[in-house]
Amino acid sequence: MGVTITGTYLGEKRVELTHGPTGSQIITDAPLDNNGRASTFSPTDLLAGSLGACMLTIAAIYAENAGIPLTNMSFSVEKIMTSAPRAVGELIIKIRMPKNLSAEQRTKLERAAMACPVHKSLSTAINFNCSFSYDL
Repeated sequence: MGVTITGTYLGEKRVELTHGPTGSQIITDAPLDNNGRASTFSPTDLLAGSLGACMLTIAAIYAENAGIPLTNMSFSVEKIMTSAPRAVGELIIKIRMPKNLSAEQRTKLERAAMACPVHKSLSTAINFNCSFSYDL
């Protein structure tokens, strides 16, 4: 069964998104360089954030199923746009994980994170650069 997300244009290049199953809402705004106010996430910001959130979620699911204690993870992602055509051109993601993981656990968690559905769904036209550090 699919999930329905609806959107309503609010004016001034802002859109309210509603998650059908829960009613949760978020608003997007166009970025400054595309005639918006940049008052919140742009749609392409959500794409970048979704990638990081998905990678952490899939790593956490793997860790839970494998009995690997994960007390802390985080990510940062830099989104770089192209202008002709206007599109996401590059995503540079840095994932931070706990330092107490063994080499084998690190390899398995990295493999799990890289297999997330958002990453699998991205076009090969997007340059993807991912690094992992173990310092938390």
